[in-house]
Amino acid sequence: MKDLSYTISDMVFRRFPDYVRGIVIAHGVNNRESPHEIVQLLRDAEVSVRGRLSIDSIAENSRIKCWRDAYRSFGAKPSEFRASNEAMARRVMRNESLPSISALVDIGNIVSMRHLIPVGGHAIDALTEDVSLRLATGEEKFVSFGSDLLEHPLPGEIVFVEGDTVLTRRWTWRQANYTSTLLETQNIVFNVDGLPPVSSTEIEQACREVVELVKQYCGGDIRTELLSQNNTRIRLTA
Repeated sequence: MKDLSYTISDMVFRRFPDYVRGIVIAHGVNNRESPHEIVQLLRDAEVSVRGRLSIDSIAENSRIKCWRDAYRSFGAKPSEFRASNEAMARRVMRNESLPSISALVDIGNIVSMRHLIPVGGHAIDALTEDVSLRLATGEEKFVSFGSDLLEHPLPGEIVFVEGDTVLTRRWTWRQANYTSTLLETQNIVFNVDGLPPVSSTEIEQACREVVELVKQYCGGDIRTELLSQNNTRIRLTA
């Protein structure tokens, strides 16, 4: 794989100085259908969410409200566009079970629900350009997971991109087809996101949980990084 970098724009940290993104990079993984043990961990995480939230006050939970406020800051109505942690939490609170997709996808969802934070996995097998989290110009291209409709983000929207190809719109909202995690995925990056009140220490702990589960069930060569205003650039491939 080509030597690639991963950066977060200074403009993101100017708006959100205490934002941190934990990065788990795994090469040579063996993704597969989730065994019973992973499915049970997913169900346990759902039970944990139901024990901590009320369906009538999800939006006021501090770990969800921080993302709603962030979305408003770049013009996205949180009632229409929900961060991934809120979307999953609402589904769980309706007593709907999260579907088991594959070991890698389920692991991200388990850790997301344990901590009520956004956790997204991107297959990086096909990447050829550097990736970054930055403000959109509006010229970037996005094809949502499960769709073939070409979209363009709004200028100023926070997007995760490879060059001008959007991998995630609205920061932690919806991922693209291009880097969907499939059973044949061999290389993956997990983005583990924290806005206050979630601390960098908790994000590091969540990353360790991702590492432990990936090692146990999918193997691979795994490392972690932490991006913050004091460390805005890492190597994606080494």
